[in-house]
Amino acid sequence: MKKILFLMFTMSVLIFGKDIDTKEVLKRLNNSDWIIVDTRDTNEYNGWDLSNLGVNGHIKGATDFSYKWLDKENLNEANSKILKERVSLKGITPEKNIILYNVDKNKSKIVANYLSKLGIKNIYFYNLNSNEEYKSLPFESYKNYEILVPASWVKSALDKKSAKIFEVSWGSLANAVIYLAGHIPEAPHINTDSIEPPPKWMINSDENLIKFAESMGIAKEDTIILYGDNVMASYRLAVILKYIGVKDVRVLNGGLSAWQKEGYKVDIGNVNPKPIESFGSKIPLNKKLIIDIAETKNVLSDNQKSKVLVDIRSYNERIGKESGYSYMDRKGRISGSVWGNSGTTSVTLENYRNIDNTMRNGYEIFDMWEKLGIDSNKELTFFCGSGWRAAEVLFYSEVMGKERNSLYSNGWMEWSEDKNNLIEKGIE
Repeated sequence: MKKILFLMFTMSVLIFGKDIDTKEVLKRLNNSDWIIVDTRDTNEYNGWDLSNLGVNGHIKGATDFSYKWLDKENLNEANSKILKERVSLKGITPEKNIILYNVDKNKSKIVANYLSKLGIKNIYFYNLNSNEEYKSLPFESYKNYEILVPASWVKSALDKKSAKIFEVSWGSLANAVIYLAGHIPEAPHINTDSIEPPPKWMINSDENLIKFAESMGIAKEDTIILYGDNVMASYRLAVILKYIGVKDVRVLNGGLSAWQKEGYKVDIGNVNPKPIESFGSKIPLNKKLIIDIAETKNVLSDNQKSKVLVDIRSYNERIGKESGYSYMDRKGRISGSVWGNSGTTSVTLENYRNIDNTMRNGYEIFDMWEKLGIDSNKELTFFCGSGWRAAEVLFYSEVMGKERNSLYSNGWMEWSEDKNNLIEKGIE
């Protein structure tokens, strides 16, 4: 009820903005004075046709600003600051003309009201549902958007029994408080210690990864959906399952919160996995996806001609101010690697996400890489402290169509153990 009242209030405040038709939108394409903004669900921007429009993705050249980001529960102090910064980064400034589009004008009005408080006044509304003239507009989507799924797709897949779902988080079942208090129906809990055993939390052996899959009832021909309250754990396991050869691995965009916001039911208690006798292969089938330290050194020896080692850690970790982990003493960076940004700490990744923990606009990610000197056309190998952050970024790169990239899974933890491995410290 509070959410409904909040949305009604934000819509009632708006007192400006006018409608614009398809012909006018066509005229404004590729005009730097006009910014076209998709205010729908982030998944629709990525490529999902959740409104049955008969087109996939977003108007070519459009940026995104989902009305869902303005849900009151999203707007804590940190997120509010990020959101204001993103408005500017998207080119939404007072001197520009802003076209907000959606299938529901009232949802665009929620965004318009927020922008008006930032001094944005030249606002226009375009309705995709007014008729089918929108089909004359150029639309584009990410090549592999389907591996990052909306909650509605998850619900449909579970209803059809066409996929297996798992909740992924660190800790034994006894300590999985969030899981036990409410999880997506049919989802067993996966403790990430199973794929990266303590005390070093480096990736398990190939043999043990196959045994782990069998113990959880995961076969190579399955469609697997992963989610969690902390979305990073889902991506960590997703990359590992793809590495051993699971045919179809999906991640719920936005994690548990995305499911709950749709109003779908959750179950309490535990769901036991159903082990199987054979994964379908005794060896990993996608060996190039995760590389070891020797292969990482080969990436560095390429000297960035065709391959680049990308550091997905915080700036303070990168310059050697902190290690990022209580169990990791050595500080600095791998010599020859390039910083790819991440977040402010070793457990955050806000520079790759929207404030609701969905994947950030891919074109903004590409732009960030370009500014950091990373050529996305080269083969990128991502690393972080122990693989979680880097795995998420690797997965996003595949969503965007970059399918030759890889993960140095053991990352700084393994590299820093050997005193003979070259490291650097300080501002670059």
